[in-house]
Amino acid sequence: MALTAYRHVLRATRIAFNGDARLLVSARHQARSSFAVNRALLASSPEAVAQIAHAEDVATILRQNVVQGQKVEGGGQEEKYQLRIHEETERGDNESVRMSKEEMGSLAGLKRGTT
Repeated sequence: MALTAYRHVLRATRIAFNGDARLLVSARHQARSSFAVNRALLASSPEAVAQIAHAEDVATILRQNVVQGQKVEGGGQEEKYQLRIHEETERGDNESVRMSKEEMGSLAGLKRGTT
């Protein structure tokens, strides 16, 4: 399980940071050192299971939610950026942005006693 999670993180870094060698190397080094710290854990221990779940979550976020932008030269007075959106990038419809806190079930509404 841990090896699979490690491979998922490495693949996700390759997808998220493709074309940015410095950031790719840094992300892979961080992943390697994080897994090395937890190497001594027993595979069936609750802590190991939690760390593996965390690694899978990180891989998902890297694949679906990280988008890189590169400044476009010759943009005149305005700064323009080209976004590198890949096939695994999550594309939402922004419906949650239009919803009020009460409609979303926010804890903020509960604290004020409005729901």
